[in-house]
Amino acid sequence: MSKQEKLALDVIEKSMNLPYVKVNRDEFLIRTFQGSKHSASEILEKGPLDLFSKSELDKKANKVINSNVLKSSSASFAAGIPGGFAMAATIPADLIQFYGFTLKLAQEISYIYGYDSLFDENEELTDEAHDTLILYLGIMFGVTAAGSSIRIASQKASQQALKSIPGKALTKTFYYPILKKVLKVFGVKLTKDSFSKAVSKTIPFVGGAVSGGLNYASMKPMARRLRDELRKDRDNYSKEDYENDLKILNITEDDLIIE
Repeated sequence: MSKQEKLALDVIEKSMNLPYVKVNRDEFLIRTFQGSKHSASEILEKGPLDLFSKSELDKKANKVINSNVLKSSSASFAAGIPGGFAMAATIPADLIQFYGFTLKLAQEISYIYGYDSLFDENEELTDEAHDTLILYLGIMFGVTAAGSSIRIASQKASQQALKSIPGKALTKTFYYPILKKVLKVFGVKLTKDSFSKAVSKTIPFVGGAVSGGLNYASMKPMARRLRDELRKDRDNYSKEDYENDLKILNITEDDLIIE
């Protein structure tokens, strides 16, 4: 594993340990869709995709994006002031909180668009969910293959695309090279961002404003990329879409067979 990959994993682990990052899907959905004509039990049983229009879901997604971006930018401003937050080893603390809010936002966007909870019955993040979060980050960074991986691994998408291929099941072994690519891209970005954040802190208060501004300018487009990817209609995921994703991943159907 390269230094960039190790750095990326280190930041993900530190960010996931922040108290506000973990999102309980049921509680989030009930709170987000409170006041609608649907009951809480109906929302949890059927899910947002079956109950709300795309425009309604988009409004909810935009609302959580704006809320998290503002909260993260405010926290980043405080971290940009010397003495604001303690430094986490060689990683600026506001980068940790930035990706904490980013991972929180990734969960919330996915839940709005009907994706399953990333945590098990013990409220622990599974290995598969850990990989999924990395792929969400990959989508945010513009790694095309990350979106293709999410679509192929999606249960609904897989069932739709593979109806004509009886006896074949998907395996996530193709995740590995995509995860490595995302972690490398992430690590390179972290190295650049760490330098930029460190420089911004050299001037009190001005540094805080610069740090908060960089935060706002970065997170919003990242969140919109994930929103645009996850809002795609998985129920209409065609065989042609499936084959196109296989091409993007440079794999064949045989690579997805569990022997």
